[in-house]
Amino acid sequence: MRKYLMPIFVVAALALAGCNKSKSPEDVSKDVAKAEQKANNEVTKSEERAQSALDKSYEKVNDQEIKFNNDAARQGYNVAIAKADGNRKVALATCESQSGDAQRVCKGQAEADFKTARADARVSAEAAVEKRK
Repeated sequence: MRKYLMPIFVVAALALAGCNKSKSPEDVSKDVAKAEQKANNEVTKSEERAQSALDKSYEKVNDQEIKFNNDAARQGYNVAIAKADGNRKVALATCESQSGDAQRVCKGQAEADFKTARADARVSAEAAVEKRK
């Protein structure tokens, strides 16, 4: 058994000694070029993955911004309607101090003002609503 182990050790030692041999400048140049190309490819792929991730994140942020703006438009509409309704109620209460045709005209004007304010609020809200692109 020992007869076989010694030649195996000698061959292994020679093989390992050959591993530390320096390469020719051409081989080194080729290896460096390959390593640079591989590094450039990895950087390019990493940049593409990063850009893709950022694009997805931007889409999510953009969707949230649109949702926020649309919610703000709806709430602005609700506030405008509440103000218009409050103004109508005050005007109608004021109309009660009048009588006959004057009261009827006053109430008609209060209702017309309310309808105009409501229409203006709707136009403003629709203009503020953003669509997804």
